[in-house]
Amino acid sequence: MPEIRRSPHLLLADAWQDYELLDAGDGMKCERWGSYVLVRPDPQILWPRRGSKRWTGWDAFYHRSEKGGGRWEFARPLPEHWDIRYRNLKFKIRPTNFKHTGLFPEQAVNWDWCAEKITAARAQKREVSVLNLFGYTGAASVAAAAAGAQVCHVDAAKGMVDWCGENVTLSGMDRNAVRYIVDDCVKFVRREVKRGRRYDGLIMDPPSYGRGAGGELWKLETHLWPLLRECLDVLSDRPLFFLVNAYTTGLSPTVLGNLLDELFIDHGGKVATGEVGLPIKADQKVLPCGIYGRWEA
Repeated sequence: MPEIRRSPHLLLADAWQDYELLDAGDGMKCERWGSYVLVRPDPQILWPRRGSKRWTGWDAFYHRSEKGGGRWEFARPLPEHWDIRYRNLKFKIRPTNFKHTGLFPEQAVNWDWCAEKITAARAQKREVSVLNLFGYTGAASVAAAAAGAQVCHVDAAKGMVDWCGENVTLSGMDRNAVRYIVDDCVKFVRREVKRGRRYDGLIMDPPSYGRGAGGELWKLETHLWPLLRECLDVLSDRPLFFLVNAYTTGLSPTVLGNLLDELFIDHGGKVATGEVGLPIKADQKVLPCGIYGRWEA
């Protein structure tokens, strides 16, 4: 049985130099990404914006459409993409049609945590393998590889997997430092179990809802536990860590902790859960940006 958890707590991603959450209110956030300021909607921002003046000085503003999706308004021409740094890592930023930029800066706290676990194990002359499921553009994969792990990055979207490769190269590593897989994550895990391939660390950021290439329905509330159970079988005999991130509205960190408690009931170790967030420069509020569940040996 893992060690009993304390109450969920908030981890702040406050070590950034190239990113700032400048202000937030009225459903919008104003952010600095390197040299450029972007304004985007965020469903968590329910509080009003202080002051009566409109934000000025932004370079791009995302307008949501009532019919779904939206569009960017540019105050001046911007490059198609640019780079920002976090510690020794470097990432490509690109405003996409779905308001995203290719990076979730709040996850820096989890990149640091995974890197610390890997670095400590490598200091003990141990080889470390990490599996990153639903890996998106690969920031966590880059952080793990930079810390010395052998990383397998899996995502169903080829464009995201290619973006991960670009981030690996930008961070000063050979692109082959990461193994890239374009596949359905659930099916890939099942095949890895059959192949007998095992990993010392596992990272996942499963979506709330989606469909696979064959039309298979994914719903987090229904399918997360079966996926966790299957992932347990792909862990090595001496696993280091297991990290789950979630952005599903209404999913409690305590629920995530209960799932990990059950998953590792025979393995001991320690489970911790909580929120990740970003400090707001204008008024020192915190923008909550999702939840995490961590198990460590």
